[in-house]
Order: sequence, then C-alpha cells, then structure tokens
Amino acid sequence: MANTYELIASSTVGSGGAASIDFTSIPSTYTDLVVKFSVRNSAGATWGTLTLNGSSSNWSLKNLYGDGSSTGSQSQTVNTFTVMQNNTGDTANTFTNSEFYIPNYAGSNYKSISYEQTRENNATAAYIYLHALLWSDTAAINQVTLNAITNNFAQYSTAYLYGVKSS
Repeated sequence: MANTYELIASSTVGSGGAASIDFTSIPSTYTDLVVKFSVRNSAGATWGTLTLNGSSSNWSLKNLYGDGSSTGSQSQTVNTFTVMQNNTGDTANTFTNSEFYIPNYAGSNYKSISYEQTRENNATAAYIYLHALLWSDTAAINQVTLNAITNNFAQYSTAYLYGVKSS
C-alpha cells in the first residue's frame, strides 16, 4: 500500500527571526503526520523544544547518536523533549535538518514518534541522532510547535507539515 504525502502547512522565518514555528488546527483526516524542519539559532543557544497540543511534558525516549568521533545511546523519561539546532558558532549558513514521523496522530492511544536529526558542521562534533519517542498522552494531535529556547530561529529557517494518506 503506497503512502501519499500532502502538504498541510509550511513556514519560513523572515527577517528578525522567530521565537517559535507553530502549526495549528491540524485536521484529523490523515493516517500519519510528518514534520520536516531545517533551523538555525540566531545566537549561541543550540536547543529548542517540541510541544504537541501546547504540552511539552510526558516524554520518554531512546536514542542513538554519533558525533564524528564517538557513538552512544541513552534512554530517559523527560518533561520536555529538546531538539538540537545549529547556531552562530557553527559553520556559517548551516542548518540542523530533522524529521518527525507521527503515526496514528489522531488516535486515542499514546503517540509513538520517530525522529531523526543531523547538526551539520564542517568541524569536529557534527552530530546525528535517531530517536524513538513516546508521548504519553491520548489526545489527538492538532497542534505542533517548535520553540527556540533562549534566542530566535534565524531567518530562512523552515518547517513543513505533511499529512500522510494511505492509498
């Protein structure tokens, strides 16, 4: 069975940056959601958060990661799920590229999510992550927000929200 991606919404950060990228009023007419983003921070902070339906709590995760010279894994339960982003200290004009895949987002069970991300940098410590997430909430997802923690997302940061339909 083939899947079809349909663009629901997109966002490109303009001059001056943005504290968040928010997709609201997500229809429940798809089987899955995909969020793709390419972001850079406007200053020194390298972390952002993901919230679903305005909530940033009830996350558990397992991840694998590598930084060009070492690898590792971890499991944890966290109140806030953070996402990495490139910053002004990294190689000029590079952005963190990431994708969330959220199956059965409109269902009434806990939401399992796969998340892959790369923080590109033409120096040491360029990171790649693969996460298996669980959001312990039974609400249908109707809002996805990416938040910059201390500074803004830089101009030209982008995010795309797709709905997946089984054909």
